[in-house]
Amino acid sequence: MADTQVFLRPPVWLPIVVALLAGGAYIGGKMIETRHLDQVTISVSGEGKVYANPDIAEMTFGVTTGRMKTAELAMTELAEKMNAVVDAAKAQGIEDKDINTEQLSLYPSYDWNEGVRADEGFEATQNLRVKVRDLTEIGQILTAVTAAGANQAGGVSFTVDDPEEIQAEAREKAIQDAKEKAAVLAAQLGKRLGKMKGFSEGGYSYPYARTAMMDMAMEEKGMAGS
Repeated sequence: MADTQVFLRPPVWLPIVVALLAGGAYIGGKMIETRHLDQVTISVSGEGKVYANPDIAEMTFGVTTGRMKTAELAMTELAEKMNAVVDAAKAQGIEDKDINTEQLSLYPSYDWNEGVRADEGFEATQNLRVKVRDLTEIGQILTAVTAAGANQAGGVSFTVDDPEEIQAEAREKAIQDAKEKAAVLAAQLGKRLGKMKGFSEGGYSYPYARTAMMDMAMEEKGMAGS
């Protein structure tokens, strides 16, 4: 089988919000109430983006039995077919830790005849989520499990197995972006930045988006800042 190169570069977004308040100034389109504060703060936002090639794929596939006379027969049939599918996946180098059941269900099967329900037995279904670490083997694995009896296939998604390093890089860029914007705003307001007072993150969206809050104090121009 020819090698397959995957050119998927999902962006890693890390929005950073720097929480700052300034008396008597318009920030973000809103008027900030003028009041006396020992340490004035302003509000800006920063963003960091990192692009990374995926190093793993996750695929879903499984077995549905079709109608069986009893629930016991349906589950027995499902177990036999799923064992064959799992064995086929392992034969392609998939490890136990990378095979997880995503769905397992047993439900009655029936028809309707002129408004009357006719019970026809039971059906059982089980779907697996499998992590593939060699992206060149995706097609071969799908072929193998299908030949072994898998008759349900969801799809293939690509991602990064350990996103922490990428997230850290995006975070660093976002904080730097926020600091630069804060410095410009402080200069326009006749202030200078002091020490950062706090930082927090929260809220995820695909693939690794975060929101964060950072408090930074400001000082009058001419005073010692940090």
